[in-house]
Amino acid sequence: MTRKPATAVILPATVKKVRSAVYTRKSSEEGLDMAFNSLDAQREACEAYITSQRSEGWVLVPDRYDDGGVSGGTLERPALRRMLADIERGRIDVIVCYKIDRLSRALMDFAKLVEVFDANNVTFVSVTQSFSTTTSMGRLTLNVLLSFAQYERELIGERIRDKVAASRARGIWMGGFVPLGYDARDRKLLVNDAEAALVRRIFEGFVATESGTNLVASLRAEGHLTKRGRAFTKSDVYRVLSNRTYLGEAMHKGKSHPGEHAAIVPQEMWDAVHSLLTVSPRVRGNRTRCQTPALLRGLIFGEDGRAMSPTHTRGRRGQIYRYYVSQSVLKGGAADGPAIARIAAAEIEAAVMAQVRGLLRQPEVVLGAWRAARTSAPDLTEAEARLALERLDPLWEELFPAEQARIIHLLVDRVDIGPGGADVRLRLEGLGSLVRDLGVRQDREGRAAA
Repeated sequence: MTRKPATAVILPATVKKVRSAVYTRKSSEEGLDMAFNSLDAQREACEAYITSQRSEGWVLVPDRYDDGGVSGGTLERPALRRMLADIERGRIDVIVCYKIDRLSRALMDFAKLVEVFDANNVTFVSVTQSFSTTTSMGRLTLNVLLSFAQYERELIGERIRDKVAASRARGIWMGGFVPLGYDARDRKLLVNDAEAALVRRIFEGFVATESGTNLVASLRAEGHLTKRGRAFTKSDVYRVLSNRTYLGEAMHKGKSHPGEHAAIVPQEMWDAVHSLLTVSPRVRGNRTRCQTPALLRGLIFGEDGRAMSPTHTRGRRGQIYRYYVSQSVLKGGAADGPAIARIAAAEIEAAVMAQVRGLLRQPEVVLGAWRAARTSAPDLTEAEARLALERLDPLWEELFPAEQARIIHLLVDRVDIGPGGADVRLRLEGLGSLVRDLGVRQDREGRAAA
């Protein structure tokens, strides 16, 4: 009996698995909150294409790479960066997009992406524009399509810029950061009465002080904040003073147009501010220093027991130098006058202020202030008096010069100048009044915070 030869069994060739990732993108966020949006539609078409290639070993990777509300003109997209990182790790073999412009609208950017794909043996496929980057014809088609995509993007940009320019010329608010003094509602600027009052306060304060530095100190002492909720700086102040929006105008590329919104600052106030801004800051600073109140006027006395009077001289370059001078010098008797006939105002004022602030920390002074304050505030405790005086120290540097002068005249009874320095005598009744004032301010701030 002859044995038949065994029939050979032909096994199917093993199909290599091709890991396929779907990338989707939408430029605007409009409609993304819908149950089935544009990203979902793109993904559905791409997944159907991958399913049709299952016989070739194509399988969908589980990760989703969706960029919603991101322009195709940049590569800085969260999902795209994550996908490129996975490509570098060797987790993806093919990228599937609905259209080529979903991946990029810029020719140079797409060229960079293709370099990454080639370096990692990754293929790119467009579902609606059937081609592959693995062939020379595919690359040619790709470059042609990208050129048209970039042209479309630039054309859209020109249309948007033209629309913005035309809208601004008509005074229409086109978005952006809302300036202090206004609220944005239905694409219109509406006056915020509380903030508008602060804007006028800034303009009026600059005219009064001629100094951005002093104005900032005053605004901080009063507790005013910017639109972003932080303390004012000189940059914030000058930004407000140069914003023509407050005149009811709309600006576009350096040109001013009548705006739809209401003005906050009258033209006369704007002109007054900008006439000052044309003056050199150094000249305005000298004016301000000249107008700075003499803190110790009527309080400072020389060795002869007579009051020393504030005066000033002007240097060659216009600098102002302030002094306190004895009466004998003023009357021409400097030769027979006291040893200390003239003293620099800034030096003695700083020494007196430092001494006063030091005295306010001493327990016996706090106790005297508390007793003086109880005459009109019997419910005030010693701890409350101490807290009120402690609050003055960090606040002092932020006070406006006129406010510093008021407090000095409230607290200081007399300053005697002698060979050993300055001897400062405090007024207990003034201390009591200051404690009451600070206590009331603290109560108001506590209620406002609550």
